Amino acid sequence: MYGMLMESVQHFVQTYKKTYDVTIRATGRYFTDFLESVDNIHTQFRFTYPKMQSPSMYLTTIDANGCILVYRSGRQGFTQYMMGQLQQIAKDFYNLKIRVKVLERATSASGDKNYVIVTFRLDFDNRAYMLYKARKESFHQEKLLAPFPCKILLELFPFGVILNPQMKIMGTGDKFIEIWRGTESFINKSIEQYFKLRRPKGIPFNWKNVGICEIPLTLNLQSVMFELEFVRGVTNVAAEGTSQDEDRATPILGTKNILLKGQMKYIRDINAIIFLCSPVINDLDELPELGLYLNDLNPHGLSKELVLAGWQHNSKLEIMFDKAEHRSDELGKSYELLDTWKRRGDDLLYSMIPKPVADRLRTGQSSLSTCESFEAVSILFCELVGLTSKTVKATMLMVTTMNAVFSCFDELMDKFNVYKVETVGQVYMVASGAPERTQIHAQNISDLALAMMQEVRQIKTPSGNEVEIRIGIHSGPAVAGIVGIKVPRYCFFGDTVNTASRMQSTSEPGKINISSDLKKLLPPSKYKIQNRGVVKVKGKGEMQTYWLLQK
Repeated sequence: MYGMLMESVQHFVQTYKKTYDVTIRATGRYFTDFLESVDNIHTQFRFTYPKMQSPSMYLTTIDANGCILVYRSGRQGFTQYMMGQLQQIAKDFYNLKIRVKVLERATSASGDKNYVIVTFRLDFDNRAYMLYKARKESFHQEKLLAPFPCKILLELFPFGVILNPQMKIMGTGDKFIEIWRGTESFINKSIEQYFKLRRPKGIPFNWKNVGICEIPLTLNLQSVMFELEFVRGVTNVAAEGTSQDEDRATPILGTKNILLKGQMKYIRDINAIIFLCSPVINDLDELPELGLYLNDLNPHGLSKELVLAGWQHNSKLEIMFDKAEHRSDELGKSYELLDTWKRRGDDLLYSMIPKPVADRLRTGQSSLSTCESFEAVSILFCELVGLTSKTVKATMLMVTTMNAVFSCFDELMDKFNVYKVETVGQVYMVASGAPERTQIHAQNISDLALAMMQEVRQIKTPSGNEVEIRIGIHSGPAVAGIVGIKVPRYCFFGDTVNTASRMQSTSEPGKINISSDLKKLLPPSKYKIQNRGVVKVKGKGEMQTYWLLQK
């Protein structure tokens, strides 16, 4: 099993290497650079693979002997596969041999989705990266002789936001003041009141994830691109003591929210995080909708040039992909709901029409084509006796009893391979041998009759009395077909049906009255039958009948 897994991982990485070798190597000089940038790589790959469900990965501890990687994914069961990928990528791309072990496993929920969180320890020779990092930091310390005010940063990034460890806004760039439409200041208010985290997905928007870990001075998600949606036009900034729902920002209709993209950087001197960002703009036409102008954009970089060139920004495309995925998920749920209702519709149809006949109708055949003659079928009629409906209360008790008895009978239909035709009042009609032909229809219907007698003895009326039934059965030729349009039924016609009804009406409570035609089809060794004698039957004259006692 492990060999098959490693072979699959190797094949994946080799394919990955042929297609994205340049992209991977361009992320940085070291394997640690790749690990810090892998989230951004996944973001870019989403344009090529819109359906890709990429995980979130970030480093929490980096030392000369390796690092600690946190892996977060909404897909279960990929832990071992992930370990194999890391080892193979380190070997093929960076000529490194690494050891991977799991430090901790956990799960979390975000919305209606569950996430698996795995903390890995990656052991490898990371001295070159640590030396490079130390040189870079010492260079900055030597050149930066004196501190400077945060105001300069906010001038360079007019849409920047400074946050304290309580995730409250300490300050913002000048452009926020100009575009703000609220009636009160947002300073010292929770950032979640005015901003919605779009990316990275599946992580809580808190100080631990955007700032520092519980381990002092250990940075998280410092290399990952963040996207925050600024909810425009807050009209009711909640005061202290208000409910959570009232504390949320309410946007003014007709004013588009602003999407900001950038990085979270930790400022050690003031123990705060600054979100260095710029707004995501599609083209010039979008500026008035956002309430912005070209001179509002960052004075550095290519923000203005990209807008003037009509550049379709990646983040806007990502939003479109997110919406497309959302619609795809909704479509999938609609298909599942459609299947559910289709099954319910089938169940309802099969309760009125036998499945073989219903399937023939679905092929486009007319209802007349379903009319068939059967040389031999067995028909059973069962009637509840002793129930009265002279008062409303008595009628309610009668309906309750009928429902209990007939529901019990319904459960026996598939067991004995028979078809329930209908119930009329207190009479229950069953057929065997149609629409599915069988040579043992008489035995099936007789076994059902004996089971009905046995089951009904265990049912009591609401008043505590026993329920009594009388059954009549007859075998012979019949015609069956669909009758009706709005509520179609599969009905039986012919003298066999009339005779079976007479067998029931001339029967006695607690007994099964059968005709001589049915008796001839039953094996004498299997059933105990008692001669009842000649009975005068309405419309038929005198007929020889029998009592079916037991099997």
